[in-house]
Amino acid sequence: MRTVHQDREAGMTEEAAPGSQVQVRAPQSLDHVSELFEEFLSAVARTSRGEREDGRNLSTRLVAHLGSAPTDRPVVKAAYPPYELPNVHLALERWFAGPDRSYELIGLRGAQHRGDLTLGDILDASDRFDRFVIGAVDYAHLPIAPDTELACVSCGFYLGREGDERFAVLLRGPQDEYGRNKVEVEVLARDKEFGDRLLAEFDTLVREENVFRGQVLSFEGSEFGHGLGPFRFHRRPDLTRSDIVLPTGLLERLERQVMGVARRREQLLAAGQHLRRGLLLYGPPGTGKTHTIRYLLSHLPQFTVVILAGTSISAIGPACALARMLQPALVVLEDCDLIAEARDYRGGDQPLLFQVLNEMDGLGDDADVAFLLTTNRADLLEPALAQRPGRIDLAMEIPLPDGEGRARLFDLYGAGLGLGKDVKDEVVARTEGTTASFTKELVRRSVLIAAERESPRTEPDDVRAALDELLSDQDHLTRRLLGVRGEDGEAGDPGPAPPPYD
Repeated sequence: MRTVHQDREAGMTEEAAPGSQVQVRAPQSLDHVSELFEEFLSAVARTSRGEREDGRNLSTRLVAHLGSAPTDRPVVKAAYPPYELPNVHLALERWFAGPDRSYELIGLRGAQHRGDLTLGDILDASDRFDRFVIGAVDYAHLPIAPDTELACVSCGFYLGREGDERFAVLLRGPQDEYGRNKVEVEVLARDKEFGDRLLAEFDTLVREENVFRGQVLSFEGSEFGHGLGPFRFHRRPDLTRSDIVLPTGLLERLERQVMGVARRREQLLAAGQHLRRGLLLYGPPGTGKTHTIRYLLSHLPQFTVVILAGTSISAIGPACALARMLQPALVVLEDCDLIAEARDYRGGDQPLLFQVLNEMDGLGDDADVAFLLTTNRADLLEPALAQRPGRIDLAMEIPLPDGEGRARLFDLYGAGLGLGKDVKDEVVARTEGTTASFTKELVRRSVLIAAERESPRTEPDDVRAALDELLSDQDHLTRRLLGVRGEDGEAGDPGPAPPPYD
């Protein structure tokens, strides 16, 4: 390999023969030192590129594609939230599928993960120092449905053509560990107008053909706090009216508030009425609040559903933005009482709940977005709701089931066991003050007891044994965890649990 001889005093650079020594004379000033050192690095890079015969130099490849130096062309860019990488990836593919368009996809090797480097920085470093070279394309496998993943380009150059136009598009996904928590698309084109048009058409595709539309998903974090796609996808429930046990008339009011507005959208807008609505379900744990919401989701298949539970409600801003873009939409806020007194991560003065209510109020009147809130502690929510009136249109209690309700629950969960009316009546008489969760666990434990004695059939004595266990002093905590009221009249609060939407 050839070495580089530098005359630092004269500021000249020349090649030295192999084995020769580099002669260095004193520089004239500190500025002169910096100038000469930069020239030295450039000379080394040019020499290395001159010897490189594998065609991996990025700058050379871009010149060959564009027909001119890439550093002479303008760059326009757009940024998206980190969870949008699948949509950005698919939008690029769909855009290039248009008439008279094609592309070649190449990868990038070097310091491409640096979050502070722009496309201009990359081009300059590649041209002067050979810092970046062509390599394999980086992919990230991300979920786009409950059972489907998509291999998305997370770092790649699209060398594009549209007719006689030659341009390049750099797509980079989020890399939290390197300080880049966003998806970036940068277009290198002959003129700015072309880049602006491409990004505008591309943005339309991101919104119109969004893979999240019509999905049921929840926001979740990652080991770095943000993640490439902080979503978990859920299968949409499939429940019928017979699966819901509520006091007479309650389900009909819920259906009208949520599903009725969706069905009568055009009539309401024509009459000057707003579409956004807020529904609060409250009551002891285990009475069926989440189950009732699952029923509503079952009958709104065209709605995008965003679920936030507990402290993840701090992501209400992105959730509302997503719901607004993908409307009609439902935003489900589970266990809102957990944030009634919690402050945001910036140490603000307002509880997170106030932020939620403000986001709800910030949606336009024509936004077809419904907010479904649940809580075990309406007493904690009431002061905040009183200070921010008008966001919740309907607050409904899901109470402990009465005798008729407990009988229906036993029929629902014990269907097919053939236990008879006498057993049901006995269960109803002994379970006053219990919850729907209690009845469900009673049936499950009865079947388990029958299985332990290796019987294919659950007998009345199995139900009595299970009931005796659940009502015994030894199962006091179990009853509280199932939401059964104690002697003090207060229902047990098991705390937050992941919403069972799958």
